[in-house]
Amino acid sequence: MLLEAQNLTKSYGQLCVLNDVSLNVETGQVISIVGPSGAGKSTLLHILGTLDKPDKGTVKLEGVSVFGQSDKQLPKYRNQNIGFIFQFHHLLPEFTALENVCIPAFIAGQSTATAEKRSKELLERLKLSHRIQHKPGELSGGEQQRVAVARALMMQPKLILADEPSGNLDTENAHALHQLFFDLRNEFNQTFIIVTHNDDLANMADRKIVMKDGKISA
Repeated sequence: MLLEAQNLTKSYGQLCVLNDVSLNVETGQVISIVGPSGAGKSTLLHILGTLDKPDKGTVKLEGVSVFGQSDKQLPKYRNQNIGFIFQFHHLLPEFTALENVCIPAFIAGQSTATAEKRSKELLERLKLSHRIQHKPGELSGGEQQRVAVARALMMQPKLILADEPSGNLDTENAHALHQLFFDLRNEFNQTFIIVTHNDDLANMADRKIVMKDGKISA
């Protein structure tokens, strides 16, 4: 089992946003999480990605308790094992596409030569080799999001978490991005957990999880 989340509970003050949620994910699965706003989808994703901690419950990645890491170890662990894709690409505007994709490798202490070689391979795979020296402001929305996907793949993470990845894209670019996730799964056995309001993407997934009022309802 790649990911095991057991009995996750999270409250902010009096508001319970996750209520005893458990989830198991196998390597190579594409999982979609759907539900109304406020259902707890993003909170669950943030806890699975170690960006937030549960009040109760455990998360294991390949049998390792992620919250067993020290606060100092956790960012390094996250950088090496988990990739993130958000609705807004969060690319650094002053850096080129190539440099943006290299950032996780630089954080991990890799040499520039090693990082740039991997970055170029990924950008070529995502049909962006002609854009490597362009800054985010010079790219279309679909291209920006593909750069963000390349950055998420940079460290060959065990798991990629995506929060409304196509929420800011038009229909054509959204469809292309959705197809890309499945191509990457088929090519690299990459595992994805995707929070989405897009019915097409949700229904393409191997498994669709429906959340309501902080619980998994289906």
